[in-house]
Amino acid sequence: MVRKHPCPECGGNLEWNAKAQALKCPYCGTTAPWSEATREELGRAVVEQDLAEALRNPASGRGWGTDARYEVQCQNCRAISVFLNKTAAQRCDFCGSPAIVAHEERNDAITPQSILPFQISDGQIRDRIRQWYGSHWFAPSTLKTAALTDTLHGIYLPYWTFDAHATAQWQAEAGYYYYRTETYRDTDGTQQTREVRHVRWESASGQLQHFFDDALVPGTVGVQPDLLRQVEPFPTTTDLKPYTPEFVRGWTVERYQVDLSKAAQLNEQDMDAQLRSLCARQVPGDTMRNLQVQRQYTGRTFKHTLVPVWLVGYTYGRTTYQIVANGYTGQIAGERPYSWVKISFAVLCAVLLLLIVLGLAQNR
Repeated sequence: MVRKHPCPECGGNLEWNAKAQALKCPYCGTTAPWSEATREELGRAVVEQDLAEALRNPASGRGWGTDARYEVQCQNCRAISVFLNKTAAQRCDFCGSPAIVAHEERNDAITPQSILPFQISDGQIRDRIRQWYGSHWFAPSTLKTAALTDTLHGIYLPYWTFDAHATAQWQAEAGYYYYRTETYRDTDGTQQTREVRHVRWESASGQLQHFFDDALVPGTVGVQPDLLRQVEPFPTTTDLKPYTPEFVRGWTVERYQVDLSKAAQLNEQDMDAQLRSLCARQVPGDTMRNLQVQRQYTGRTFKHTLVPVWLVGYTYGRTTYQIVANGYTGQIAGERPYSWVKISFAVLCAVLLLLIVLGLAQNR
């Protein structure tokens, strides 16, 4: 059980406040800046966990450090939201659907051992979202005016980070370009010459070593993967704090649905692809073929962490859109509708401009 960090003035439970960048009492407003002394008081540290051991003993590292926990699941997008000492929302924070039902709390969820606290406040992100809307000329004007930030939600998303030492041996055929002058006859029957490229193939081999440091695998189902990748990275190698309920109390937390076993498989696939790319760069010559890679991973470790995002989900017409902002860096990615009136006007202007240019050219 993680010890509580009470307010020194009124005794209430402190919560993380993004604007103040400190632990703040929601009752009397007293702040307690985060420091190493705070970390030592909470008795936690961020350490890497052995992956093989965790997969062999899946019952270890469970619980959330607090009993005041309530879960709901959206029947539309299937996201599971976790609330600590807070009344659950009436709509899903991810898709806006009112179809949310109580979800049975299970004790098999691995504890978030670390967390990246919110760095960007809601006021800052509202301004950035308005600027983002304003930079998209083909979006409907109503979006730029309203900015739709009334649906803004701050959410902690589940992530897995993986470390591994990789050793790879590769074999391939390296291709070297060379050119020969050849003769041919053109359509008029006249003999011509041209340089024709050929490839000389030679066997090649090599090896490399690489360290994967905090490779990220999302555990969320509530945020679209392509948008999430656009707002990465999250500085998990440098800025993580040890998890404690103070950071998430008052915020929505998504419970992971990509479990450790599945995340480890996805991480291995990503590492395989990156290793193949690294090996391909080592192949000499101008081109290559038949690349074969044998690899081995050792010292695989992981962390289950929570990262901050600001999320806007809205419906325009009959379509649902989502905007995601990195709650630490402010990076924004999102979807938006297009104004066919503006697009038609732009096409018409382009056609008129082309006709004017052609008309001027004919009159010369």
